[in-house]
This record gives sequence, C-alpha cells and structure tokens, in this order.
Amino acid sequence: MEIWLLILGSLSLSLLLNLLFFRLRDSSSLPLPPAPNFFPFLGTLQWLRQGLGGFNNYVRSVHHRLGPIITLRITSRPAIFVADGSLAHQALVLNGAVFADRPPAAPISKILSNNQHTITSCLYGVTWRLLRRNITEILHPSRMKSYSHVRHWVLEILFDRLRKSGGEEPIVVFDHLHYAMFAVLVLMCFGDKLDEKQIKQVEYVQRQMLLGFARYSILNLCPKFTKLILRKRWEEFFQMRREQQDVLLRLIYARRKIVEERKKRSSEEEEENKEYVQSYVDTLLDVELPDEKRKLNEDEIVSLCSEFLIAGSDTTATVLQWIMANLVKNQEIQERLYEEITNVVGEEAKVVEEKDTQKMPYLKAVVMEALRRHPPGNTVLPHSVTEDTVLGGYKVPKKGTINFLVAEIGRDPKVWEEPMAFKPERFMGEEEAVDITGSRGIKMMPFGAGRRICPGIGLAMLHLEYYVANMVREFQWKEVEGHEVDLTEKVEFTVIMKHPLKAIAVPRRSH
Repeated sequence: MEIWLLILGSLSLSLLLNLLFFRLRDSSSLPLPPAPNFFPFLGTLQWLRQGLGGFNNYVRSVHHRLGPIITLRITSRPAIFVADGSLAHQALVLNGAVFADRPPAAPISKILSNNQHTITSCLYGVTWRLLRRNITEILHPSRMKSYSHVRHWVLEILFDRLRKSGGEEPIVVFDHLHYAMFAVLVLMCFGDKLDEKQIKQVEYVQRQMLLGFARYSILNLCPKFTKLILRKRWEEFFQMRREQQDVLLRLIYARRKIVEERKKRSSEEEEENKEYVQSYVDTLLDVELPDEKRKLNEDEIVSLCSEFLIAGSDTTATVLQWIMANLVKNQEIQERLYEEITNVVGEEAKVVEEKDTQKMPYLKAVVMEALRRHPPGNTVLPHSVTEDTVLGGYKVPKKGTINFLVAEIGRDPKVWEEPMAFKPERFMGEEEAVDITGSRGIKMMPFGAGRRICPGIGLAMLHLEYYVANMVREFQWKEVEGHEVDLTEKVEFTVIMKHPLKAIAVPRRSH
C-alpha cells in the first residue's frame, strides 16, 4: 500500500505540474476536449482497483456527461477518447495520415514488440508500410484459398471434439473454438506440417504471455524503481518471454530449413512438389528493413509471429463465442439461419464450402450484428497524431494519444434502433448495407478504420462465416438448464463473456 501511494503521489504531482504548464503555454490556442476533473488522478482513482472493466465504465460515464469527445490525463500526455462515428471518420479516413501514428510503447510492450517492430505497434513510416504490405500480401484472397485444406482439417478436428459430448453433455464452447482458430493460424504462420502436440506447445506459451500481461503491467510504472522492488516479477516476465522464444524459434528454424532446401531444388523438381504452400514465416525471412538496411533479426520475427497468432485467433474465437451465445439465446434466429444454410447446400453435402457462404445473406447479417453488438475490443489500439490538429472543434496536440471507442460507436442510439438488441435483420437488404471498412462513413468499426484498419479483416470474415455456417448445420445448439446464457462482458485481452458459454450440441445428422 505504501508503494502504491508513493507511485500515485509522484505521478499525480508530475501530471499536475504538467497540466498547469500546458494550460499556461496553450491558453491562446483552441482548448483540448473537455475533461472530467482539473486534477489528473481524481477521476482515474475511481477505476484503478477495478482494472480495465472499471476503466471502460468510467470512460463511458464521462462521455455521457461531457459529450462525444473528451480528455483524460492518465500519463503526462493527454489521452483523448472519441465515441462518435462521424468524428472517427473525419479523423481516421478523411485525415488519415495525421492520425495514423502510434504513441511510444510502455516498457513491457516495448520489449515484447522489439522496440515497436510489429505491425500494430510500429510508428507510422516506411518500416510500418513494409511490414503492413508484407502481411497484406500473405492475406490476399488468392493466398487465403491455398489454406482452405487447413480450415477443412481444423473443422473436422472441431467436430470430433464436439461430438464427444454425445449431444447430451454440456460443452464449454470457447475452449474448442479457441483451439480451432489457433490451429488454423499456427499452420498459416509456420506451415501446414505441424502436429497437435506442436500446436498445443505454441498455444501454451502464447496464452501464458497473453493472460499474464495484466500481472506485469505494473512494471511499466517507473521501470528503474520496479526493477528494485519487484525484481522477482521482472525475472518471471523475462523467463516467460524466453519460453515463448524457445518454442517459436524451433518452428522458425525448421521452416527456414524447408525454405532453403526448396531454393536449392531445380525448377523442374519444384514443379513436381505441389504440396508447398507459402507461410507467414517464409515471407518474414525475406523482409529487409529499408531504414536500417538489414533483415529482420530472430527476436523481431518471433514478435511478428506472436502478433499474427494473437490478432487472428483470440479475436475471432471471441466473436465466434458471442455469435453462438446469441444463437443459443435466440433459437428462432438459429433456426432461420439453419434453414438458409440447408437451402443453399442441400442435405447431402458433407460440409458447407467457403464459396457457399457467399450465397447466405442472413449468415452475413448474423456475423455483422455480432461484430456491431459484441466487437472483440471496446477500443481500437491507441493512435497518435503527427502534428497539432483539430477534431470536433477541439485541439488534438502533436504526440497526443487518441482512442476510438468501438463499442460505443456500434451501439450509438442516434444511429442504431434498439442498439443493445441482437437483430440481424437490420443488415438485410441493400438499403441496410453498412461499410464495415468505414471508408464511406463509420457506423461501426470492429476492425478499426483508415490506414491502421486490421489487415486481417478478410480472413476474419471468412473464418466467422465458414465456421458458424458449419457448426449450425452440423449441430443444434441448446441452452443448458442452470447455465442460461449471460451476455455480461469481461475485459481481458479481448472483451469476453464473463460467464463462458455452456451449451449442448445436438447432432442434426447421423454419421
């Protein structure tokens, strides 16, 4: 307790002095967006002990009082929060270059990203463009088709796991969904010749890192100080990072060997080798950083692979669980979806193929409604502006942090009728079409918008539609007595269900 008081007292004093200096210096310019308190930590103390969930509730309450754009002082830099789609569109799309930067990473994140050498953390510039272009090419629709056999193989594994309940025992749905999504991403990242044991090793070190992140966040507060008083926790953090590196580097080395052997073969021999499919690691081995005139080092490749796995698996598995929860809770929606799927593929087809989902407008509406009502994150990753600018009549200072509240934008009652209800019908018909990329206007932005929009948006939509369609066709999903669906949220790395979905999966067809 004494340490916390010392830390909070020091930060509050420095922030207060910074605030007074800033106001005196900028008194003649446009004001910052309204802030809830003159004293920096007065409001933030209210949510400090509640973690991220408390913080989101606090920000939401401040927005309701002060309007769609506000300022909080959490560090020495003002943090601006935007909860309006039109302001988000003005910033991220119409003025995208100015709002495309990232703030400096916190010490822990700086280590994990190798000094911000990942796509999500990288400062706006030539290195970010190179890394972004590289992943965009690997996620191009033509490349994604080459991994259709992986998605089909993982679907069979998922079905085998679900059938073990016999249609009678409750299933903790997220566990199975997360393994399935993670398996797909591991195989896309490291190549499609890995077995279940290798996949589980990667899943373990990644989950250990992800779920332990909150425990190590305190190390960001004055690292020189915490390295003295929290030395063991720093040692735990570095040990966890080493374990992650050990597991991922083994797969990277193995893949590098395959790539090198392939380069040695003649073109005729390579033509006969039809099994090779390019992986994400393959592309990273060839990347050369333009500013530094060098190739990526091993630690940077590990960080980029880790980013690829987390961004593509946890978020998708989270949204899948929200979709299935709403289908269990709303049986009439589930049956309408099942009827559409059956009408498209018929009774005899073994699975719903990826091309079949393009003929299912209600399936797409269900997925879109889930992304609107239950985006995987309440906010996108923080942006930073490259120069002093204006948004909504307020000043956004250079290097200031700006955050866009995805959940609030997608649930705005001025835009959406009954925003808290799950109504896929709102996305049916051309007149109800919503541009999920935000380029024509932002009504929802689960993948972000503008230059920093998630490069995996196409892959995510493919996975959501493909796996939902097949799970609904193969099983009827029913509520478990005593474990009724509870849509209460809990904030971890993503916004998950506070009480994970338990359901009964009754096979619809005999095998």
